[in-house]
Amino acid sequence: MADNSQNRKVHGVQRLLGKLESAVKNGNYYEAHQLYRTLYFRYLTQKKYTELLELLFEGSNLLLRQRDQQTSGADLANLLVDVLVKSETEPSEEYFSKLAQLLSMIRPEVAEREVLLGNALRWSSRSHANGHPSLHQAVAHIFWREKNYVLARYHFLHSRDGAGFATMLVELHRTRGFSTEVDLFIAQVVLQYLCLQNKQTASMAFNSYTTQHPAIDKGPPYILPLLNFIFFLLKTVESGKLAAFTVLCEQYQQSIRRDPSYPEYLDKIAQIFFGVPPPRKHQRGGLLGNLLQSLVNGLGDQFDSDDDESPRPSTSQHMLTDALD
Repeated sequence: MADNSQNRKVHGVQRLLGKLESAVKNGNYYEAHQLYRTLYFRYLTQKKYTELLELLFEGSNLLLRQRDQQTSGADLANLLVDVLVKSETEPSEEYFSKLAQLLSMIRPEVAEREVLLGNALRWSSRSHANGHPSLHQAVAHIFWREKNYVLARYHFLHSRDGAGFATMLVELHRTRGFSTEVDLFIAQVVLQYLCLQNKQTASMAFNSYTTQHPAIDKGPPYILPLLNFIFFLLKTVESGKLAAFTVLCEQYQQSIRRDPSYPEYLDKIAQIFFGVPPPRKHQRGGLLGNLLQSLVNGLGDQFDSDDDESPRPSTSQHMLTDALD
């Protein structure tokens, strides 16, 4: 009895596949879309996830190649992500590549594209809270090709592709930026990467940008102070020495004031990498005051306040150099 039921199911699926092939052959894409959805429910009930994932990818690919079937193709792509979730498929480069391929085929104005992107990132977040860096990287390159620099920038920030991000930033600055902003473009990116605790990609982006950009002379040292600040900042973060970080911020106050967001980023960086407590509300002195207070507190742990022979302070530059050694 069970065998007969199973045979009927297999025969029913084969019949649907035959109708699907005929609908595609005759260019009846509306019917084809409905058949794909019917097969989706059949395979899902039977937990034939591998076959279903292959079917939906092929179907989405097919419909998206037909200019008037964008919505239907995107619908199947979203069903594919649904199956990835329900089958508890582990995020992998194979499916990142397939999803990026489908996403790139959907025109930007199609509403389902944004839905697909959100669903795909949520599925990939099983191991990375904001979405898998490899998927973000693939998506960033799609938006970059479309010259959607805002969205490309967002996804690059959540990737590990510092070199690709740097190349895009060089292009963006040369086509849309002012000559006086050449250092600002990379400084903000490095600070944001550090706030996301991604030191390695921050360094990669900085090195690639300063190497590639034709308006930046080889360094270090660089002619532009802000670039020197970022260079030393990356070194200081690696050292983990609060004294060096405090002196660095003191030495480059003028560069830091160029953008009101920089002190906020540096506050966060101080908390993440140097254990500085968040600034209290209405605290005077701002970033530098908070750092100096933390530094004084740290020194207080090392030196007795009653000791008459306190060490003579060295110059700021010497402190920075010593801390980085």
